[in-house]
Amino acid sequence: MRLGRCGMANVLVVLTTWPGAWAEAGDAPALPRKGLSLAGRGGRGGRDALALDPVAASIVSGRWTTPKAGEKLTKGQALSEPAWTEIESDEHGAFGGAALRGGYVFLNVRSESARVVRLDVSGHSVAYVNGVPRAGDPYGYGYLHLPIALKAGDNELLIQSAGRGPVKVALASMNDTAALDVSDATLPDRIVGESDEIWAGIVVANGSEAIRQGLTIEAEIGGVETDTAVPPLLPLAIRKVPIRLRGGSPGAEGSIEAKLSLRAKDGKVIDRATVKLRVRRPDQVHKRTFLSNIDGSVQYYAVNPAHPPAGRPPSERPALFLSLHGASVEALGQAEAYGPKTWGHIVAPTNRRPYGFDWEDWGRLDAIEVLELAQSRYKTDPSRTYLTGHSMGGHGTWIIGGTFPDRFAAVGPSAGWISMTSYAGVKVPENLTLIETLMRRATAPSDTLSLASNYAPLGVYVLHGDADDNVPVAQARRMKEVLEKDHRDFHYFEQPKAGHWWSSPENEGTGAACVDWPPMFDLFARRVLPRDDQILSVDFTTANPAVSASSHWLTIEAQRKPLTPSRAKFVYRPGTRTFAGTTENVERLALNLEDFSGTGPIVVEIDSRKLAIPATLRKRLWLTHVGTDWKVTFPPSTSLKRPARSGPFKEAFNRRMLFVYGTKGTAEENAWALAKARYDGETFYYRGNGSVEIVADSYFDPSIDRDRNVIVYGHSDGNAAWKALLGDSPVQVGRGKLTIGTRTEIGEDLAVIFLRPRPGSDSASVGVVSGTGLAGLRRTDRLPYFSSGVAYPDLTVIKATPSPDDVSRGLTVAGFFGNDWSVDLGEFVYAKALKP
Repeated sequence: MRLGRCGMANVLVVLTTWPGAWAEAGDAPALPRKGLSLAGRGGRGGRDALALDPVAASIVSGRWTTPKAGEKLTKGQALSEPAWTEIESDEHGAFGGAALRGGYVFLNVRSESARVVRLDVSGHSVAYVNGVPRAGDPYGYGYLHLPIALKAGDNELLIQSAGRGPVKVALASMNDTAALDVSDATLPDRIVGESDEIWAGIVVANGSEAIRQGLTIEAEIGGVETDTAVPPLLPLAIRKVPIRLRGGSPGAEGSIEAKLSLRAKDGKVIDRATVKLRVRRPDQVHKRTFLSNIDGSVQYYAVNPAHPPAGRPPSERPALFLSLHGASVEALGQAEAYGPKTWGHIVAPTNRRPYGFDWEDWGRLDAIEVLELAQSRYKTDPSRTYLTGHSMGGHGTWIIGGTFPDRFAAVGPSAGWISMTSYAGVKVPENLTLIETLMRRATAPSDTLSLASNYAPLGVYVLHGDADDNVPVAQARRMKEVLEKDHRDFHYFEQPKAGHWWSSPENEGTGAACVDWPPMFDLFARRVLPRDDQILSVDFTTANPAVSASSHWLTIEAQRKPLTPSRAKFVYRPGTRTFAGTTENVERLALNLEDFSGTGPIVVEIDSRKLAIPATLRKRLWLTHVGTDWKVTFPPSTSLKRPARSGPFKEAFNRRMLFVYGTKGTAEENAWALAKARYDGETFYYRGNGSVEIVADSYFDPSIDRDRNVIVYGHSDGNAAWKALLGDSPVQVGRGKLTIGTRTEIGEDLAVIFLRPRPGSDSASVGVVSGTGLAGLRRTDRLPYFSSGVAYPDLTVIKATPSPDDVSRGLTVAGFFGNDWSVDLGEFVYAKALKP
């Protein structure tokens, strides 16, 4: 087995077609070998929250014109350099060259008639088809096959390079119908002796320019048929849909086929495909799939099951080792890198994709979702849960272990990097403006070092090769410097002359030493996570209670200054039933009293205040910081910010989120809303193996599924769902007008993204992707909110095309709502004064 490296390797994938309805007989329009290119400018690219290059700026402003060789971008289009130059692809349709990195390729595609074709591109950040953005394939996976509409005559194809390698482009013919695409199937293994219903994820493409409804997928395994309804598909869209699989109980390892039939509403078969499932014994490394609560998609995790010795008492519960893979590595490969353990299961989540989210954002959510599923399925001992990982997974070990310190007895990062700013290319400019400083606070959950105190109760084993040419050993040495002085169970080892992925004689015949390191597992064997009632002191830091709020019996429910680390240090004295502690940046705190027995009143000493607590309080105690004092309070209202619902903006993309695009605006606004919702759906599918439901505002019923998050595309004049979801919001975005509390701004060039509580729900949120006009709406197109290392506060307002002397690059307003979700009690910075 070869595991990929955690780095920026160039990948060139040859794209092919397959038979069936997806590709019809005959050739697609000829793709020209020659085109134009515009050199890239470097910079932070996909991890820049405000990125806007000159080409994108010209599209946003509506000043884009068909380029010509030797032509420079005009002053009205932004910067004047560089110039468009001729470029030619190689025989495989690949455009390359150092000058192209981060730059653009422009191709003119001539079609004799209006038709739908399939666009296959890899190595790019985005593709504009006649000005409409479609998702990119920056990692060169090669499975992003998008239906696109060509008009009769000339068609513009504008592709931005991702900067990792060549851009490869191909067109294929496609019927005006729906089709199955099994090139990116998420498939489970069948397990010998198990007959459970299992889930698979299959991409379905809509080659029509209308919404496609009433489709079903029939899956047949060994004569057993199962039907699954396909949700409505947007025009020219793809969606990876969950399908059920049944088929008896396999008797021996090997493989079985699942025959898939895509049927129309009348039962007619539109397309067929076959996928092959592995059949594995329960004691072999295998994959299991599940439906994610994030978006309803099918994800998988891999298991290297425990091999207990004969005679072990059945009452002994196994341990669980959660192992996080590196960049470009599959979870299955991660699990296979270990030799089997006698005393525990090795479980490898996916991070949603081999690159995914660097185990942050939705990668973090995936890890915790898999942890809880595996603990339930395998009945593991919660006191013997351990976290480890390699490379990007080593970073994941640092960030997830520091974020959830009460879930693990010990952590073991191998070849791990610290943070986005220390390794992954996110640079923090010097001399940030006040508004940029507030904007940066939204990334606080990514700041590993701010959570360093949370590692104190954990066993820690750091492993690194001293000749690592991918993740420098300086990353490990920095963590050693931070932790070893005061940590009571810290262990550190550098393998001499070892690179990024290495083995050693100690592991001959078992797993790879850089992950399956015996001394690390020896530490795990010695560590046990205490029960909450055995813990007498808690020292816990959180960057955001919406990400992580609790450690054992202590919960930080709200912050005084949002997205600034909050810390609470408490000890419990059983003899006097006293909780004594100090806090930093905590507005509301909760203590779980059920973990402590006894009678009589409880005393709380907090920040030099002494509070007597009634003896009638037995379950949970809430304390709120009021002015300079602390007070005992009732359970907080669910309308307040709290762990179940808070910000910042990216937190809205969870809870099986539903995208709702507007249809009540102008023709151009409606076209933008549909295209943007589809683009975000494609992007989340690509980056997060996602499956997002997308509907028009005319089909949205706000009284249904109130606990689902909703993302609204458009403004109050163009999206019919606005009034029901955002009618009481202190932020209102209309055509030509933005209102924030008592402040207003007139104009059509503001992009606005924010989140609010969903009315009628105690937990759901509403995310908003909006603008005051076409320029503002288009400015949101390329905001990289699905990229790890990028974050936005509760509210962000950006001027569509900033002037060259704007040091904040168009950032106009950034801020956090108050804990009551108000503007008045919130914290907002205005780059320029909005009219009161």
